[in-house]
Amino acid sequence: MAQATAKKAKLDTFQWEGVDKKGKKIKGEMDAASVAFVNAMLRRQGISPVRVKKRPTALFNFKKKITPKDVSVFTRQLATMVAAGIPVAQAFDIVAKGHENPSMQELINTVKLDIESGTSMTEALGKHPLYFDELYCNLVHAGEAAGILDTILDKLAIYKEKIESLKSKIKSALFYPTAVIVVAFIITSVLMIFVIPQFESLFKGFGADLPAFTKLVIDISAVFQDWWWAIFGTIIGSVAFFSYSYKRSTKMQHTLDRLILRAPVVGEIVRKATIARFTRTLATMFAAGVPLVEALDSVAGASGNRIYFEGTMDIKADVTTGTQLQAAMASTELFPNMVVQMVAIGEESGELDSMLNKVADIYEQEVDDAVAGLSSLIEPIIMAFLGVVIGGLVIAMYLPIFKLAATV
Repeated sequence: MAQATAKKAKLDTFQWEGVDKKGKKIKGEMDAASVAFVNAMLRRQGISPVRVKKRPTALFNFKKKITPKDVSVFTRQLATMVAAGIPVAQAFDIVAKGHENPSMQELINTVKLDIESGTSMTEALGKHPLYFDELYCNLVHAGEAAGILDTILDKLAIYKEKIESLKSKIKSALFYPTAVIVVAFIITSVLMIFVIPQFESLFKGFGADLPAFTKLVIDISAVFQDWWWAIFGTIIGSVAFFSYSYKRSTKMQHTLDRLILRAPVVGEIVRKATIARFTRTLATMFAAGVPLVEALDSVAGASGNRIYFEGTMDIKADVTTGTQLQAAMASTELFPNMVVQMVAIGEESGELDSMLNKVADIYEQEVDDAVAGLSSLIEPIIMAFLGVVIGGLVIAMYLPIFKLAATV
């Protein structure tokens, strides 16, 4: 009963100021149930508390979010510090003070306080699964258990940097066309709702029949004027619905991810990026000494695609029964023959992690080339699209004027 009550206790954030063993004034924040608990934790760390108060609740929270890039930078800095022989707790302190994001500083300090109170680094990081996932914690645990934390942190930093670079390239490739389409739709809507009606009033004074194209545009404009709220509501509602459903429904994730993989051009880029992420993650886990079956759990979560998540879980089930990795991968029909063959060579030679890294390098390079090709292909298509839409509206509005001029 006492444990259940403790678990339900609400934690508040307390701001504290104190003096360390060297007489230096320091301050920070801590999540705790009471002021007494904060004082006890500070004294346990050799800090004499001077002032402890509950942080006031702000009406609006404008705290900067912690991004995957923040975690990647933190991992690289921590790996460098630990490799230089600096104790983990001190390394956390140095990294926290040098980080630009206050929210990340707070997170690092929270983890540091847990470590200083006797908690293992794995457990301290595991309390924040939103930022340090199962894969991250598994690798840190492997490093702590084997006494090679500096080596593992370096591998983890390289892994995070490569994965974030891959994500950034995919996002940049998709952002440009999406942004142009959104802007084009907004401009077209403004023209339909506010500009076209002005021309319509002008044309009524002509007393002549309008060209069919102009009539079509005016009819579409009338629909926008009468139903603009329904049009915008449907679009925003659809985006919100699919976003909400995708996050909470595995069936929706399966359907949309399969459609994405089958999409022309973009589907192939996503497939290559997913294979690169799969092989890079598995290589990093395997090199850290994590057992293959356990590593596949983390690989499935890091795949970023529901189809490959389910495929990886099928691979795990096959490997658990004694099937070779390459045979299990081939049975899913999600991996090209080249990938399966290179994995087979890696298993036979005992250099699976090295071979997986080579596959990841190949597919990351292919993603780079595909994204560059997509960008060069999309630019003229978008220019043509904008020319047809905006130019078509302009022509539709000036056709009656040209017709009138011809009859005068």
